[in-house]
Amino acid sequence: MIVCGDDALAARLAGELHGVYRERVTLVVPAVRGPEAVPGRIRASALLGRISAAMARPGTAADPWSSGEVVLPIREVAASEPSDDVLRQAGAERASALALVYNDDETNVRGALAARRLNPRLRLVIRLYNRKLGQHLAELLDQAAAVGGAVLDVSTTVLSDADTAAPALAATAVAGTSKVVQAEGLLLRAVERPPPGSGELADPGLCTLALLSSTVNDPAGADGSDRSGSLAPILLPDDEAVAAATGRGTLVLRTVTYAGPRSARRLAGRGAPLGRFFSRRLRWAVLGVIVTVLALAVAAWWTTGDEPLHAMYVTLLDLFSIGDPAVGEPVSRQVLQLLSGLVGLALLPILVAGALEAFGAFRGSSALRRPPRGLSGHVVLLGLGKIGTRVLDRLRELGIPVVCVEGDPEARGISLARRLRVPVVLGDVTQEGVLEAAKIGRAHSLLAVTSSDTTNLEAALYARTVKPDLRVSLRLYDDDFATAVYRTLRAAHPAARTRSRSVSTLAAPAFAGAMMGRQILGAIPVERKVLLFARLDVAGHAQFEGRTVAEAARPGAWRVIALDTAEPGEGATGLVWNLHPGYVLGPDDQVVIAATRRGLAELLGRGPDPYRPGT
Repeated sequence: MIVCGDDALAARLAGELHGVYRERVTLVVPAVRGPEAVPGRIRASALLGRISAAMARPGTAADPWSSGEVVLPIREVAASEPSDDVLRQAGAERASALALVYNDDETNVRGALAARRLNPRLRLVIRLYNRKLGQHLAELLDQAAAVGGAVLDVSTTVLSDADTAAPALAATAVAGTSKVVQAEGLLLRAVERPPPGSGELADPGLCTLALLSSTVNDPAGADGSDRSGSLAPILLPDDEAVAAATGRGTLVLRTVTYAGPRSARRLAGRGAPLGRFFSRRLRWAVLGVIVTVLALAVAAWWTTGDEPLHAMYVTLLDLFSIGDPAVGEPVSRQVLQLLSGLVGLALLPILVAGALEAFGAFRGSSALRRPPRGLSGHVVLLGLGKIGTRVLDRLRELGIPVVCVEGDPEARGISLARRLRVPVVLGDVTQEGVLEAAKIGRAHSLLAVTSSDTTNLEAALYARTVKPDLRVSLRLYDDDFATAVYRTLRAAHPAARTRSRSVSTLAAPAFAGAMMGRQILGAIPVERKVLLFARLDVAGHAQFEGRTVAEAARPGAWRVIALDTAEPGEGATGLVWNLHPGYVLGPDDQVVIAATRRGLAELLGRGPDPYRPGT
């Protein structure tokens, strides 16, 4: 597999393919030499060196395939752009997949067109922020892959680092973890559960993914390695193994959901249609007038003996002062007419106020909404640039209330916030009073994703002074700086949750999964091992077809965790969880599985790697 790029995402992606999927990788990056070298590229090369060094550490595990500690170094080619000659040198004519992850969209498009000419069978993964351009480009390149009228088993996948990192950032803000997998619109997360106490039952979640090692909390233990012997983590255990395990924590799969206060949930919802145009005070005034009119109509019916509909008609005439004067009629009728006239006088200013509020609502539909009073339990999103826009969209899809803070009125995400009617505070977050206007003191978490590390850090430090137990997630570019910030904040606020995240780190798994094939949904680390999630058609897999869910499972290799019942092209999720063990998988079924690297390689028909020692 070939990875071409000029920043940290390229290095992270190469490390993901090499360390998680055990693939042979060639990395094409610009040469770093001379005073004109770009600092970002220098950091990318240094990052690659640290990743390669970490992966090349000699291990003592008996099975290098499962432990992931014995690997060959990543081959590196120095080139400024993916020209035809560079792609040939990298081996594009023999490669199975190519990722183009340059910061410049034009460079990625040129490289994709050149690669498709060199190898029509090559699977392409392209980094583009423009979704519409990406869709058209994918269709064009897939058409170019048709040779002699036959469509080859290739695909073109266009991804954005902002799109792929947004789910993990959203999950970090809500649930405090970036161990997430997307499946049919759902956002799933892996949750570690401590061993149940005496007489307690362990929470199984959607399914149990692993039994954690018994030495996970022992400083002297070998966390997650095969040196733990029988106490090592067990991936994809069967129900009997889970029931028999005592004193061991579990890793379970759960959906990312929000359960905040009612005020925040109302903010996340669309709200009543009338509430968009008329204030609550005006709605109560109108309700009072209606009740009064009904009471007058009932009184007229009771005192005059008229038919109910006629009594209501006469009352409305008196209300609008268009009825005949009640001269010579009983006193009760005269009194009711006077009262109806007074109510009509009170109705006039209410109608005027309603018209003005509706007019103001239509005019204000293009204005930014302010945070409402009494708001609490929301997420404060700092920054509405490329990443912040995608994160905002994802948070609203999950129904999570958001208040945005942005210093640029012309930022990319302002129009999205206006369309979604999300409250926005315009101002420099480093200035006093800006975070207070976003109700940071009553917020659930702060998600700082601006392009400035110092701005994100300053906002986090100030927010912690306002609310020490606030959950904080930072987007930081420099890895060493992120590590230092994380340790310092954790030491200063041990009771709070602090997360520092790099977009390249969060986006790399999605790009790697696309290079492996569209059936790969993602990967979740389990101590020093990895679980992969994939969507497979039952047809053509003898391990599944005609077998029950229980028979199809192979402990330690793979497990069916959901059945996809949605028709192709449907937007709604059709995943069915907690399948009955006796359900028979048919050739038309599509399943979501959790698997180890070796198990998934067997299911996908990938043979042993001749370049990996011991196979």
